[in-house]
Amino acid sequence: MLRVEKLTVKFASRFGDFTAVEDMDMAIAPGEIHGLVGESGAGKSTVGAAIIGLLQKPGYVAGGTMTLGETDLRSLDRFEAHVLRGKRISMIFQDPQTSLNPLMRIEDQLIETILAHEDMPVEDAKQRAVDLLEEMGINNAADRMQSYPHQFSGGMRQRVVIALALCTNPELIIADEPTTALDVAVQSQVLDLIRRLADVHKVGFMLITHDIGVIAQIADTVTVMRRGKLIENGPTAEVLGKPKHDYTKQLMNAVPPLDRKIDRFMVPNSEDTEESTTNTGEAAKDWLLEGEKSAPVGLTLKDVSVAFPGVRTSIWKRPTPFVALEDISFDVAPGSVMGVVGESGSGKSTLAKALTGLVKPVSGTMTLGGTPLPGGKDRSRHHPSRQLIQMVFQDPFSSLNSRHRIGAILAEPLWLYGLVDDEDARRKLCADMLALVGMAPGAIDKYPHQFSGGQRQRIAVARALLARPKVLICDEPTSALDVSIQAQLLNLLKDLQTAFGLTVVFISHNLSVVRQMSDDVVVLRNGRIQEQGGSEQVYGAPQADYTQRLLELTPAMPKEWLAPS
Repeated sequence: MLRVEKLTVKFASRFGDFTAVEDMDMAIAPGEIHGLVGESGAGKSTVGAAIIGLLQKPGYVAGGTMTLGETDLRSLDRFEAHVLRGKRISMIFQDPQTSLNPLMRIEDQLIETILAHEDMPVEDAKQRAVDLLEEMGINNAADRMQSYPHQFSGGMRQRVVIALALCTNPELIIADEPTTALDVAVQSQVLDLIRRLADVHKVGFMLITHDIGVIAQIADTVTVMRRGKLIENGPTAEVLGKPKHDYTKQLMNAVPPLDRKIDRFMVPNSEDTEESTTNTGEAAKDWLLEGEKSAPVGLTLKDVSVAFPGVRTSIWKRPTPFVALEDISFDVAPGSVMGVVGESGSGKSTLAKALTGLVKPVSGTMTLGGTPLPGGKDRSRHHPSRQLIQMVFQDPFSSLNSRHRIGAILAEPLWLYGLVDDEDARRKLCADMLALVGMAPGAIDKYPHQFSGGQRQRIAVARALLARPKVLICDEPTSALDVSIQAQLLNLLKDLQTAFGLTVVFISHNLSVVRQMSDDVVVLRNGRIQEQGGSEQVYGAPQADYTQRLLELTPAMPKEWLAPS
């Protein structure tokens, strides 16, 4: 159905053309799910954009052929490409929220797409839209069509996007990271839907993802890319089960296993060269370990509940509050790591906000090292916990000020908490902290957009450490990273936690990662604790049905494919 041969994509610049994809070969048959994997910057999304004709300037196809059936995709003019796009090739993007128009009802968006490619009455288009939503597993489709995108959950929005991609009966759907931001339960539903569409409708799928577990679970064939070049491809069991290329083997070894705990993540060899430096960050390490601030402290929650105001539906009826957390109690031992897992909407991020004082619990107590922690506005800007509890967010790009250089971003905690008064001393300490987290010294004068996602996350960790915290809250710190960058960052967090005795609350929907990072685990569902205990106890012999279900739904590599412990 789709054949790509010797595809080369370049981006023009005043310094010369940059080759993003070189001599790429790939074929997809009807009803086949073809996985495209590789690190960030490997060229995966560029291949998809070239095929569907959405390559952004100054990018251009410099060579090779792309054919869909008998149609030469490179020979199409702008109008012909516009007609083909959506009709014969559709695309599912990573974030369904930005793929849907927030000002239009779901019904209008579906009907608009159908009528753009099909000559039929509006009523028939409306009925097709209802049928598609029902096929996607959305209950009461006729009523839900009147809703706006923000009134759906993340998983439901992704189902709507898939319905949009399928509404013109395309031959090929390009799915670019369709499950990255989804928890394991919703991810499993979306993957089952993709598999069914491929089997029933014989739609070909190009599944672009950095989650090798997803590829192992669903893909029929797979292509491994690195720096724009094809490393190897073929049937999934062959390529991932018996990899021939060293890079594929290293990529497989970087995947955290679900069935056992390992001491350290294996990181693929990188040919990238960092700016040479003799600074190893020892000065920053000594500064962090000074005095009493190096002593670890524990964190205790007792019957903590958080509720948000409900939506008023009548002037006669008081709105019912929405309870996000209910009677949460657990202890985090000093210098240990507490993993928090659960589906979207289970209360994980609300728990993090309560700990950092961003929301106020309606009941219960929180203590840090035996000292009570006020909640919400009761915790003033000058309260000691503002410094002692720091957070690493899911998206480092939005958590770093894009208008400030890295040096200014890192220096902020130092002057805010009065830790270092001299400006030159602050700059030197920031440079040392960058070295401690594995960044080159030249990074201090650059802006956030000049770094990759993994590098930005390292900078976010460095900023958190410069506050001299005792508790570090990591809220989905690796969800947007590929397996190799994830392995580097998790190794870094392990080293820092051990070196400085940090007490860590590690929040993630990736159960494999949580097992590797945590000493203890709390499983949340609908704001309530379903199970808690030592990580090996919970993973080895889960007691709650919900925990067992989460473990069963987690995409995992077959044991024989993974490296021995």
